Amino acid sequence: MKRWGVLGAVAAAALLAGALPDPASVNDSAIIEPAFPRKLSEFRFFAGPGATRPTPALVAYSLRTPLFSDYAEKQRFVYVPDGERISADGRGRLAFPVGSALIKTFGYGNGKAFRPIETRVLLRRANGWEALPYVWNADLSDADLKVAGTRLPVTLTLSDGTSTQISYAVPNKNQCKECHSSSGNIVPIGPIAANMEIAPTSAAAFRARIDWAGSPIRADGPVWNDPATGSLDQRARAYLMVNCAHCHNPTGSASNSGLFLDADAGSSRTALGIYKRPVAAGRGSGGHEFAIEPGQPARSIMIHRMASTEPGVAMPEVGRSLVHEEGVALIRQWISSLPAD
Repeated sequence: MKRWGVLGAVAAAALLAGALPDPASVNDSAIIEPAFPRKLSEFRFFAGPGATRPTPALVAYSLRTPLFSDYAEKQRFVYVPDGERISADGRGRLAFPVGSALIKTFGYGNGKAFRPIETRVLLRRANGWEALPYVWNADLSDADLKVAGTRLPVTLTLSDGTSTQISYAVPNKNQCKECHSSSGNIVPIGPIAANMEIAPTSAAAFRARIDWAGSPIRADGPVWNDPATGSLDQRARAYLMVNCAHCHNPTGSASNSGLFLDADAGSSRTALGIYKRPVAAGRGSGGHEFAIEPGQPARSIMIHRMASTEPGVAMPEVGRSLVHEEGVALIRQWISSLPAD
């Protein structure tokens, strides 16, 4: 299955020409200097209108299990300056050198050509990562910096064929930090080797620039909705890792909750939420006792919050205005399968 992008044929052909593209066309100064470029075009990440013609310097990738964002389609790219190397720890988490950029464009196709709404960039500067959101203008000639965020009316087609209108939220700069936070610093949350699929022709050369701490890790992580890629437990844990663990980990913004859904949570059933009581009871708990009550999804706080769109109850708190029905169904099935003590 082709998961690594929603590029048009022309853009894909340009991207895949050569093993690892020449990065000369990207404006490195815009990435590393302290100013906030007012226009996305200042980075020279894309050629022509819209986000469908990435410069050959960008390498496309996709996530085997992605973050849910109101069913938005996403184009993901990584840029690493020529001659620089990426490091990786034993779990496959990638650390990018100064001058790197992660570029993610959100949009909808609704059965037609993909139309971008916003592009978010993470820029690796000398003092750390900087997150900036850019909103595409009506004729897709460029995208404007929206430090304060914005809301846009969007009509989308759901999997059952029905249409719905949402108030699409472009996050402000501070909201970016809510999710991309570790010990108070902004960090990437998507690039984990086992969950990344690199554009095929670029994959070998891109991975050759990674200094692995131990054996190389393949892109073989579970795909949340593909039973052929892992057990129910593995797929549910992968879904929670991607959609929840960026906050729910020991150094994340929800560290005080004691609910840790990152890859190390398996060492503690309580940290994973099994028979774990909430730190602070309230309407977010829905009157339930435990984050996860094995065999009882209807009595589990996790399901109550994932299936809600009510502010103060819904989890994740930002990034969605709809319930991810398919994701909730997966976690409900997983909780049903857990044996009670």
